Amino acid sequence: MSGTEAASSQVKSAVRTVQLLEFFAGRPGMHTLAGVQEALGYPKSSLYMLLRTLVDLGWVEVDATGTRYGIGVRALLVGTSYLDGDEVVAAAKPTLDRLAAQTTETIHLARLDGTDVVYLATRASQHHLRPFSRAGRRLPAHSTSLGKALLATHTDEQVRALLPARMTGVTENTLTDPEALLEELRLVREQGYAIDREENTLGLRCFGIAVPYRTPARDAISCSVPVARLTPAHEQTIKSALFDARDQLTHAARTL
Repeated sequence: MSGTEAASSQVKSAVRTVQLLEFFAGRPGMHTLAGVQEALGYPKSSLYMLLRTLVDLGWVEVDATGTRYGIGVRALLVGTSYLDGDEVVAAAKPTLDRLAAQTTETIHLARLDGTDVVYLATRASQHHLRPFSRAGRRLPAHSTSLGKALLATHTDEQVRALLPARMTGVTENTLTDPEALLEELRLVREQGYAIDREENTLGLRCFGIAVPYRTPARDAISCSVPVARLTPAHEQTIKSALFDARDQLTHAARTL
């Protein structure tokens, strides 16, 4: 094998390793070798060797039967180090704390990653009835107020390029037509914030706003509130608090 062929083989192995880890990250739980092979299309023998190597290194875990595989603890260490080392996440802590106190609702900071948004930080609601969320959660951008707020900072042409080939419906309310989404993004640009009208979770309305410390924006903040608790006055409080938080975080991020 020539040096070029060896390098190409090493690159292919690296790509397959990353794709395998992303497969497990996007599908919680344990999976059989056959299931992984069917999803990724790798040769079964090379996939098995790759899995065993990652098990030995702690990046993949195997169950007691030795036949089912899932993400390993090493992945958690890398994810935690990303959050710990991100200057914007650190700078956002006081702003997120104030926003949570002002609204008494669940607060999120998220980042656009391809066609999804990834949650970077969360402040839980003070109420018993509240949504469950966590850092590292990944959701389709078109189904969330965070994602729509971020997509609205792009041109229509850029949004079309960013959207997945097929926009899946998370709930019955999710916008799955690209043109309908683009029409809503035009409204988001006018009013400065986006709304998730039970498009990601039934019974939950979310208000999101982009943080424009860079253009197009890559980060956004949101407030999630159960529809049963949302009054016109509470909605106005949330919107005002979000605008203030956006300005505070934008200033903090630009001074980093």
